Amino acid sequence: MLETKIFHTNEIKEAAEKIREGECVSFPTETVYGLGADALNETAVSKVYQAKGRPSDNPLIVHVSSKAEVAKYAKTVPAVAEKLMSAFWPGPLTLIFQVKEDVFAPTVTAGLNSVAMRMPNNEATLQLIKEAGTPLVGPSANTSGKPSPTTAEHVYHDLKGNIAGILDDGETGVGLESTVLDITDPSRPAILRPGGVSKEALEQVIGTVYVDAHLVSADEVPKAPGMKYKHYSPEEPVVIVDGDDKVWEEAIAFYQHKGEKIGLLANEDRIARLQSDDLIPFSLGKEGNIEMAAHRLFAGLRYFETTNATLILAEAFPEKGLGIAYMNRLKKAAGAHFFGE
Repeated sequence: MLETKIFHTNEIKEAAEKIREGECVSFPTETVYGLGADALNETAVSKVYQAKGRPSDNPLIVHVSSKAEVAKYAKTVPAVAEKLMSAFWPGPLTLIFQVKEDVFAPTVTAGLNSVAMRMPNNEATLQLIKEAGTPLVGPSANTSGKPSPTTAEHVYHDLKGNIAGILDDGETGVGLESTVLDITDPSRPAILRPGGVSKEALEQVIGTVYVDAHLVSADEVPKAPGMKYKHYSPEEPVVIVDGDDKVWEEAIAFYQHKGEKIGLLANEDRIARLQSDDLIPFSLGKEGNIEMAAHRLFAGLRYFETTNATLILAEAFPEKGLGIAYMNRLKKAAGAHFFGE
């Protein structure tokens, strides 16, 4: 078992040395913590899959430290990509390019002829990539299928003893992973995973953007991470509640009658109205604040694993703007299970 060291931001050179040695080091981004390894080193990349318990048919996002690096690895960099990188990099937007042959470790692309790349908006991680001298794969630094980590402590909880280190730069900002946009056909850019950059924001820069909403089956190779049917799941079952306080009261009564100890994942105003001694609350922030709810979703799902909750009732949000990404993650955590359906 490895000793997992917590690296602080004044120890980036030491963390980069571990990367160059072929080890895995978790790094912070503006979205969630990623699990970094040298994207050009097959042995190093295989350690990512081993640490996460991740199926090797799931491609990995490659993190770069500059827009110029993309041309080293993509077959072409279309004009639409240039516009998007200028507008949103560094930031929570992943772009899928046609990939040059034999540049990345084979498991990075999961056998596909495309690769996902992004430039994270975190100065410590950009320095880490530059210091390591190589692009880094960076799936979320959690046990595969569990809620993504938004703090170094979350990473340590899941992966201690399985990775060489964690670069700690505090809590992440957005809290949901990046938007994944497929531009392998530049005439038809398509969102494969909603995230921190909305469809509307993308369309302001490049015009019409399509949405590929299908979830891949167990035997299908996904083109991007996060396209499986169930994902981001805590230990406890999750049920989505979409409705007013009366609906919430019905849901609480229904599951308490079944003997469940209920975790309440909802806005602070609703919690104040519904709270009783036999409920375990976690606040998503002020009522209607989707930015805060998105920021706190994964932390909330993880919180209940430290309690005696046996079931989580989680608040739905309207599917517009960032709410699309929030509901995408919540539906996967819940297996699309809504109360009353």
